[in-house]
Amino acid sequence: METTVETLDENKVKLHVAVPAQEFERAIDAAFKKLAGEVRIPGFRPGKAPRRLLEARFGTEAARDQALRDALPEYYVEAVTENDVDPIAPPEINITAGEESGDVEFDAVVEVRPVVNLMGYDELRVAVPWQPIDDAAVDQQVDALRDRFADLVDSDFPLIDDAYATIDITGSIDGEPVEGLTASDFMYRVGSGMIVPELDDQLRGTKPGAILEFEAELPERFGDNAGDRVRFRVLVKDAKQKVLPDLTDEWASEASEFDTVAELRDDIRRRLDVVSKLQAQMAVRDNVLEAAAELVPVAAPESLVDSETRGRLEDLDHRLRHQGSSLAEYVASTGQEPEAFLEQFKEGSAKAVLADLALRAVVAQEGIEATDEEVVQEIDRLAERMGEKPDRVRRDLEKQGALEAVRSEIARGKALQFLVDHATVVDDAGEPIDLTVAEPTTDSNADSAEPAESDAQDAISERPEA
Repeated sequence: METTVETLDENKVKLHVAVPAQEFERAIDAAFKKLAGEVRIPGFRPGKAPRRLLEARFGTEAARDQALRDALPEYYVEAVTENDVDPIAPPEINITAGEESGDVEFDAVVEVRPVVNLMGYDELRVAVPWQPIDDAAVDQQVDALRDRFADLVDSDFPLIDDAYATIDITGSIDGEPVEGLTASDFMYRVGSGMIVPELDDQLRGTKPGAILEFEAELPERFGDNAGDRVRFRVLVKDAKQKVLPDLTDEWASEASEFDTVAELRDDIRRRLDVVSKLQAQMAVRDNVLEAAAELVPVAAPESLVDSETRGRLEDLDHRLRHQGSSLAEYVASTGQEPEAFLEQFKEGSAKAVLADLALRAVVAQEGIEATDEEVVQEIDRLAERMGEKPDRVRRDLEKQGALEAVRSEIARGKALQFLVDHATVVDDAGEPIDLTVAEPTTDSNADSAEPAESDAQDAISERPEA
């Protein structure tokens, strides 16, 4: 098989493929075998009739037509591979010779991925929201830790937010109690909004002995009862105030692995700094990629944008179905018309396409390659995630012709890291910032190490059932 490649306008190329008659004869023979399995010839089992008999009965035209339909796509793929053509859309194939006999020749016109030359990618300047960790942030985390060790003591003061009241509560509709809204000796945190906002409004400023009666509409989290008007009657039986422990070295040693408050604060500051810098680093990667995409000197090809959009929509639809929902329901929940929703999706896809073109340009211009060791490591990660053996995953990738795609993905990841390493990162004021994460000075796994996460867990534990 002989091929030539001609560059055309509009980011297309024309592959001219010539297949000698002797080579194409094998495709005709395969077509006859296919035909033998589809027709009934007396005296022969399906698929066993000899070619000469089939030729005598049906002629060669039918088999040649079938061979052209079956073999031309294979010849096209072979030509694309041999010439390193990177198609991004289906080809337009035109047979120029050999439809009836002799050598087969055809042209395949196909749109290819643009190869762009990127300028200025090694001196990007990106801004990220950034504030150094100050004393107020450390104080907040220290207080959150103190809150976990707080005591509840009886209080005669009027109820305020974060105070606790022991209440008897009854919720009814037309005199009938509502399930889940009636309880005795229920300890309720004022301001939590666990039931209805009106309950918090009524409790604020009251003392034990108060009897509260009011109506409220149930919010959406009450499911089928959402929107119902409920009559509440609440008896405040007693009140408790949360008292935080004094901030002393003795308390610090009991609540954490540190001997002093100063050591505890230093550890919290370091951890907050690590989290803040890691979050900023993620923002840097996103902003660098967006900045590199803006350097691409061509528009995103519609074929690539459409493909990216389809992939994103299919992924979203799959995840929604896994959650018992659908894409149509999701679009309706956004309040957007389907056309506007799709257009927004396409805008995101276009940006992703340009970012990919930028990374491919950096790979080419910097000579970035994925090593065999990196490919092996990536296959190992894929195998672990899929629960398969690495050798089998590699064989499957090779069979699907996807191994080079894995290698290309690794190279683009290295290109992104190149952009990040060479970018100047500044804060909102335009001042350069250093997001290097300092190495830990101590091995710490005490309760004090995760104050922010503990707050989140506390909030979850207080969330009412729907």
